[in-house]
Amino acid sequence: MDQIDTKLIELLQKNARMTISELSTELALSRPSVTERLHRLQERGVVKEYTARISLSAVGRDILLIIQVSGLKVSLHEFEEMIKLEQEVIECHRVTGEVSYIIKAAVSNMNSMRLLIDRLIPYGNINTSTVLTSPVPYRYILPIDDEQ
Repeated sequence: MDQIDTKLIELLQKNARMTISELSTELALSRPSVTERLHRLQERGVVKEYTARISLSAVGRDILLIIQVSGLKVSLHEFEEMIKLEQEVIECHRVTGEVSYIIKAAVSNMNSMRLLIDRLIPYGNINTSTVLTSPVPYRYILPIDDEQ
């Protein structure tokens, strides 16, 4: 992956709706060259999908939660199948250490938070934190430059 590929994936992360012409202008490359690079990045699995980031508050999910689950009372498979069905769950990660899973969830109000916690309690020990601010809400992912 060269510097042009790195710049291309940075531009796509900033705005995945950029046209090939706009990318061509930004990268100072021909449209066929940009198209070829995009296809190569997709084939290699670097670009997995094109998506939109949605404002949680704009869709009525004003409370962001970080939930730690430890001491599972069910199998990993059973927990993971259940958590996939929880619509408030944005992310769920199985982790090492004393905590088994870290969950990021977004709910509309305190009652929704209580109901989600109540649904999780039968599966293990639940520790919930409410996010106050997010100094790094999202970061563009770029290849690691081994020359630094």
